Amino acid sequence: MIKKHEFRPDWVSPPGESIADILGERDMSLADFARRMHSTSDGVFDLVSGRVEITSEIARQLEVVLGGSAAFWMNRESQYRKELARLGSKPLNVAAQGWLRELPLKEMINFGWLDLSSSSVAAQTAACLKFFGMPGIEAWRQTYHAVLETAAFRTSPTFKSQPGSVAAWLRQGEIAGQAINCSPWDVNRFQEELSKIRRLTWKKDPKVFVPALQRQCAECGVAIVIVRAPSGCRASGATRFLSSTKALLMLSFRYLSDDHFWFTFFHEAGHLVLHDKTALFLEGENRVSSREEDEANEFAARALIPSEFRSEFRMLRGEGREVIKFARKVGVSPGIVVGQLQHLGRVKRSQLNRLKRRFRWGGA
Repeated sequence: MIKKHEFRPDWVSPPGESIADILGERDMSLADFARRMHSTSDGVFDLVSGRVEITSEIARQLEVVLGGSAAFWMNRESQYRKELARLGSKPLNVAAQGWLRELPLKEMINFGWLDLSSSSVAAQTAACLKFFGMPGIEAWRQTYHAVLETAAFRTSPTFKSQPGSVAAWLRQGEIAGQAINCSPWDVNRFQEELSKIRRLTWKKDPKVFVPALQRQCAECGVAIVIVRAPSGCRASGATRFLSSTKALLMLSFRYLSDDHFWFTFFHEAGHLVLHDKTALFLEGENRVSSREEDEANEFAARALIPSEFRSEFRMLRGEGREVIKFARKVGVSPGIVVGQLQHLGRVKRSQLNRLKRRFRWGGA
């Protein structure tokens, strides 16, 4: 005879998850929800995350704004509090603990992405959800699963296996990009500006060329952000449109060398110029060939060493002084020429690396 056991999970689902589901179904933002509830964004965030108890007054407001009776919302709250009491000192939410382990939490704090002093699961979960702008963990999974699955370019298996780190990197870039004031996106002006940006490759100090790069691109509708990649994120660059008039181009400075930094920038610029504005393009190591990636690679190569110099470039023998002379003629740093020669197999990966500029975080 099979014994029946009542399912008693060791986690609880706050009423806010029901609220989040309804908001998602109706495509209603937290800001719009806050306005309709006559509350603040922080107030409704606390409500959705379960930090604020649903009172009879709030239940009546939910009845008007979202539907469902006030009694339904009060009963949902009552059941939630009973389950909290049943769990007592047990972890608030095992699912939340698992989710937090997926995120590069320590680095998010060290990099200044999170302001978090408490080590409690509840506080860490609330802080991370606020960082991502998500009402709940399930909403986060749905949002970022879609982001990563629809990424126009994927990288190594190691990269794929740690989506939490990738999602955190992308989100920080989004936050930084939203804070940059840009003129409306202008593809023609951006293409014209790229030839001027090439001259920045001669600048040695990122403290000099990064602000100039950000300023020139912002005038064309492109927000340039430099975000250090946390462990588990092997991204070197990414592009997407934050709106129809504003593009985001992210760079991680992953390899800390001028040839890689600038090729990645022009590669990402190629995606913005050539490809679907609704797509996310994500670049990392072990690149997989695709039409879009091949086109972006070709765009970058032509932008850095224009067509009128290609025949002379193919004649280079890999001698240091010859490379420097050619680089000056073209108007790019010698390291970029070396990187292209190495990529094409014209010189060995161990050759001429002294001509590349090396950077470091916290100074250059």
